[in-house]
Amino acid sequence: MKKILLFILAVSFGLTACNKDENDAEAQLAIDREIIENYLADNGLTAQHTDSGLYYIIDNQGTGIKPSISSYVTVNYTGKLVDGTVFDSGTASFSLTNVIAGWQEGIPLFNVGGTGKLIIPSGLGYGTGAVSIIPPNSVLIFDIYLISVR
Repeated sequence: MKKILLFILAVSFGLTACNKDENDAEAQLAIDREIIENYLADNGLTAQHTDSGLYYIIDNQGTGIKPSISSYVTVNYTGKLVDGTVFDSGTASFSLTNVIAGWQEGIPLFNVGGTGKLIIPSGLGYGTGAVSIIPPNSVLIFDIYLISVR
């Protein structure tokens, strides 16, 4: 009987922890959306957004093929924080399966030759486990040029 009670107690704590994580993620997304909306307004930008919270601006759709999640792409990019701090830039080639969720969702919105901006809430970026000069729970802004898709 004690084992059953301990099991039920453990499951209850586990479910509570999962629910807390879900609530934390939803609360952070609401904070991120407000940050993004303020960034867009402050910079006179209009963006579209997906259900996941990814915002994007397509300046030039491009005329080549569109990548899929299994594609290997080459992208020229600049990554910034909302305060304008550049944390990375360059040209990189990679499989979309090996990058942050915001890129997995956002890069396939462009055709080869396309340019634009991805504005990524923290949950689709590095979340609380940010790297280098990126603080935890940071909204990320990437200027994108999709060079090629294989």
